[in-house]
Amino acid sequence: MSDTAEQGGERSAAQRLRERRGAAQRQARLVLSRAGWRGTIRERLALLQEAAPAVYDLDEQADIYGDGVVAALERRVAALLGTEAAAFFPTGTMAQQVALRCWAARTGDTTVALHGMAHPEVHERHALSQVAGLRPVRVTSEPRLPTAAEIRDFPEPFGALMLELPLRDAGFLLPSWEELNDVVAAARERDAVVHFDGARLWESTVHFGRPLDEIAGLADSVYVSFYKSLDGYGGAALAGPGSLVEQARTWRHRYGGTVFQQFPTALSALVGLDRELPRLPEYVRHARVVAAALREGFAAAGVPGARVHPGVPHTHEFQVWLPYPPEVVAEAAVRQGEETSVLLFANGWEEAGPGLACTEVTLRSAGLEWTADDVRAAVADFAARLPATA
Repeated sequence: MSDTAEQGGERSAAQRLRERRGAAQRQARLVLSRAGWRGTIRERLALLQEAAPAVYDLDEQADIYGDGVVAALERRVAALLGTEAAAFFPTGTMAQQVALRCWAARTGDTTVALHGMAHPEVHERHALSQVAGLRPVRVTSEPRLPTAAEIRDFPEPFGALMLELPLRDAGFLLPSWEELNDVVAAARERDAVVHFDGARLWESTVHFGRPLDEIAGLADSVYVSFYKSLDGYGGAALAGPGSLVEQARTWRHRYGGTVFQQFPTALSALVGLDRELPRLPEYVRHARVVAAALREGFAAAGVPGARVHPGVPHTHEFQVWLPYPPEVVAEAAVRQGEETSVLLFANGWEEAGPGLACTEVTLRSAGLEWTADDVRAAVADFAARLPATA
């Protein structure tokens, strides 16, 4: 068989597995998360039909180039984060490029210090350098947030420090409140501005023990997402000083981000702020119950090297690592859902090293139905589907 045919077969097998996993999640009696974005178009539209009248007057004229409901969403976000203003963006990638290039124009320095595992470095095809004309430099690539010492001792100047809170690819990690303050202070000592990649900042309040406006108040600007935790259709916001946000609106237009009408996305974001935002602390607390039960379940099942990371989740999302090839655990997870209507692991698995697989676990409202006993029983059933040796 040719290499091309083999690659095509692998893609086809992966696609079939994704389809099976999606079908298993739809029919499952117990899942830890039912993300709205996995639903049908009809189900997504039903969200607005049911919930939108409670968050905005639907008899008002639809938005045109960012007024109306979009402007109302911007005001709501600015109030929640305690900033002077906020601007809606169709994507977080665009919002952060714009924010950082605006800061570069103000500081006169195009260098952006960030983590090697930060979203722009891993998932955006080098957009900061290729599109925004910025020069990203990696403070560290260790699977943790940068330290204040690393910021102070970094061997070259930078105009902005970007901190991803939480750091998703390292396990949705957050620093302690004291560590975050120290890192921000270290950047200020170097006359650098601080920008928070807060795509998932909404769920950080439990870990920090602080309200959103106090957390966001540490930074010069903050980006937040409306779909990752709030279950919106998409979209993001950049929040910060009024003059910066006004400058960002100009660049948003230049990037093609000033869309003619965005009321469905804006309405879904307002619904998420009303429905999901108040429940995120509950999700975080129950994720810790689930994580502890997972550890106990794998220990009781005798799975060597099974790991829940971090041990006590910082948010309602965390990682599970197992000493098997990804395809082995992925198949076991899907078969469990198909055969028992209990889907313990609903996301895909990736190779984290030779013979080592990693997946992300997210807990939303559906996961609140699980008791610790439910989790331990599901782990026992899942482990029985794995090979006797890795």
